Amino acid sequence: MNSKESRKINLYGASGHAKVILDIISTLDDVEVAYIFDDDTSVTTLLDREVLSPSVHQDKLNEYPLIISVGSNLLREQLVNQLASSSFSKALVHSSAQISKETDILEGSVVMPLAVINASTKIGTHGIINSGAVVEHDCRIGDFVHISPKACICGGVSIGNGTHIGAGATVLPNVKISSNCIIGAGAVILKDVPDGAKVVGNPAKPIKFHL
Repeated sequence: MNSKESRKINLYGASGHAKVILDIISTLDDVEVAYIFDDDTSVTTLLDREVLSPSVHQDKLNEYPLIISVGSNLLREQLVNQLASSSFSKALVHSSAQISKETDILEGSVVMPLAVINASTKIGTHGIINSGAVVEHDCRIGDFVHISPKACICGGVSIGNGTHIGAGATVLPNVKISSNCIIGAGAVILKDVPDGAKVVGNPAKPIKFHL
């Protein structure tokens, strides 16, 4: 990495998800991590890197744009609200991901290895497109969404804020999934899903509402 040409960012969260984000950054020539922060003071290192307390090192926390490196949609949203006065990094995309030039990925989002995002799709803020996931053309993905490994989102799908799409799930074309939903691993979504629903199976059926 050529540090003279790199932009520095901070990570907030020293979980397993942060390790994967460090892997993303290792494939990029123009990004490097300055500092890693975590609220848990018992966590002092991550992959041999020092982890700092944000309350003790507020000056360093605000020195560079942040990526919230936490897997939970709800916790990422809470942290973004808590850190509203901070700046957030533009999206991080692993070098092996295939991203159409005609798509838009907003700040704070991360795209993992071998993901595919096709034309005229918009990915909202602070989302996760996980390893090997496919998001087809003309999709609209909200803020704080997690699309898990190997999930397939077909063309024209919309997904509301805070929704989690499980590993290997398939969402058929033009389906609307509302906000704060949980789509079970391997589920096949044939029709629209209302707010706060948890759906599983093939074809997927709701098992409860958790709002």
